[in-house]
Amino acid sequence: MSAALEALESAPQGTSLAENAYLLLRDRLIMLDIKPGDPINDGQIATELGIGRTPVREAIKRLESDHLVVSYPRRGTFATGVDITQLAEVSEIRELLEPLASRKAARMASPAMRAELRSVATAIRELEGQDNTSQELMRYDIQVHRLIYKASANAHLEDVLIRYDNLATRIWCHMLEKMPSVSGHISEHADLLTAIADGDEDRAADLALHHVVSFEETIRKVL
Repeated sequence: MSAALEALESAPQGTSLAENAYLLLRDRLIMLDIKPGDPINDGQIATELGIGRTPVREAIKRLESDHLVVSYPRRGTFATGVDITQLAEVSEIRELLEPLASRKAARMASPAMRAELRSVATAIRELEGQDNTSQELMRYDIQVHRLIYKASANAHLEDVLIRYDNLATRIWCHMLEKMPSVSGHISEHADLLTAIADGDEDRAADLALHHVVSFEETIRKVL
């Protein structure tokens, strides 16, 4: 695996125990490592992470606002189900905001960020022909999107898009077994990242829109 993709796959690090717990649990929920309907036991998670229950409970509150977990009085907290009927609503929002983020990233990215975008684009092109699982490829997908959002230099836009990309990724992962391949979906990122690095706002926006539209179309084909 290339250094660029290794960097993308590295565990997210926050600024506090609660933040780290949130980031770790969030990605487990997104990738369905924690299955829909699974109970969320704060004591068990605290023991696993080697931290107290308080930061775990803070993380769980945030995950509830992200619609990734749900709490019921006297029953406990559980991973939310994957609702395929949300696909159209999630896609509608992403079709508006993903092109905006890519356009802004093409305009605002720093020289260092543009170099990182090119490096990751090269790494993605090198994935062709490699024996990567669909789960591994989806992890790349998540991290590439987050890189683009970060490059947009708009923290509010980044926050909103991460939330909706998370929901979209859960739907995608839920349907993975029905997918013939996800490699084509992942390879689309290379041209998008290059367009952003080149500062080509129009092409970046067009490619981002195509990527989101093709995502929804692919899902609907296997429903």
